[in-house]
Amino acid sequence: MLPGESPAERVEPAERAAPAPAGIAHHASRLNDWMRRYSWAVAMTVAIVITVGGLVILESGRMRIASEYETALDAKGATAQLSTLAADIATLTADERGFALKPDGAYQTHFRETSGRVRRTLASLDAYYRRIGDDTALASFAQIRAAADDEIARGTVRLALADPSKDAAADAAARERALALPPPDTSATLDAALSLLRLNEEQRAQHALDASRADQRISTLCVAALCALNIVLFLLLFRNLGIQLDKQARVQKALITQQEELDRLVFERTRQLEALAWHLQSVSENEKTELARELHDELGSILTASKMDVAWVRGKLKDTEPAMAEKLARALGNLDQGIALKRRIIEDMRPTVLANFGLVTALRSLVDEAAQRNGWSIESDLPGEDVKLGEAIEIALFRVAQETLTNAAKYARASQIRVALDVDDENVSLSITDDGIGIRPQDLKRTQTHGLVGMRQRVSARGGRFEIERVTPHGTAISVSMPRERSDDASVVIPAA
Repeated sequence: MLPGESPAERVEPAERAAPAPAGIAHHASRLNDWMRRYSWAVAMTVAIVITVGGLVILESGRMRIASEYETALDAKGATAQLSTLAADIATLTADERGFALKPDGAYQTHFRETSGRVRRTLASLDAYYRRIGDDTALASFAQIRAAADDEIARGTVRLALADPSKDAAADAAARERALALPPPDTSATLDAALSLLRLNEEQRAQHALDASRADQRISTLCVAALCALNIVLFLLLFRNLGIQLDKQARVQKALITQQEELDRLVFERTRQLEALAWHLQSVSENEKTELARELHDELGSILTASKMDVAWVRGKLKDTEPAMAEKLARALGNLDQGIALKRRIIEDMRPTVLANFGLVTALRSLVDEAAQRNGWSIESDLPGEDVKLGEAIEIALFRVAQETLTNAAKYARASQIRVALDVDDENVSLSITDDGIGIRPQDLKRTQTHGLVGMRQRVSARGGRFEIERVTPHGTAISVSMPRERSDDASVVIPAA
């Protein structure tokens, strides 16, 4: 550390150099991710390239082997032709000597046939050597061909001169010319040259066969190497595929675990929210009960006492002060309206009929009052005797009926209402149907309207089922089904005002 240099200044260069390794690591991570994602494509591409290259190598090897086999066959054929040529040249010499010892036309005929075969063989070998382009062999063959042609020419002349069918004068002259020709002493030279060419062709055929065998071995090794490479690539590909499948299985298993955890958490939260909603509804009902009791006890007593005082004063002033008595009579009417309003508010908060007489009587009273206010005709299917269902269930069913009738009065424009309550040993069911305009389809999906959320929550909190549907041809039907439970708790009884 330099004098006056702080530790922070000391560390600063290292911090400035830190982004470079981070960038390298980022690129390496991207490369690894790319390789994991596209390794199968790379492997398939390499396998295809190797396969195509192997096919090209095999095809070129096959063509070389075919060419080498053809070369070997041509060399074998040339060897056979050279052997045949040597035999035919020996036959020419034998025919010539046999005719010299015993003039016979058969020797002449055989000599001519053999001469034709020799010429054809010479022409075929000449074409072969010119085709392969072997200048050394072509030069040796040219000497053999010249010697063979000379041998045929000499034999032809000797046989013609020795022919007994010729005249005597011509025969004498021909004999002298024949005696002047050199003897055929080229047999040993021809045999040596032909043996050398045969040896050369045998070596050429053997070399071609050895080259074809080597090419076959190379092709076999190439095929084996290509097969091994493809096997390795496919093993790597399937290994990578297995890794990917295993990774996907682990990811899917993790997702399933997370989904199960989320479902459990959602279920717990839903249960907590339902319990909280039920608690809030219970608190709200209790607060309404307390408020109703206070309104009944405090406000009711005040209004009643005021009414009694005003009535007493009106009785005293009725004869002496008729104008004041009339005002007091109007005040008594206002007090009666206040008392009626107080009763209606208390009934809305905590219906005394439900607390005192039970659910069946409370529903019948609620429906009758709603019918009187709205001019409805009522069709009810309620039990003849009241049943005890428990305070919580009775309040929930009463609030659902109250909210349903309120919605029908506000929105349905109905003229007829049907209310049915069915109670058995296990369940209690409430259904309310109107003949109004019917709930809209969008409102069936948007359950946040018309107080449906509150009704659903009340019913689901008690383990029940809430259903609402549009009735054909018009109208709305609401049905509630809840498990029945009996409660021994004493209901809150509010005395009538």
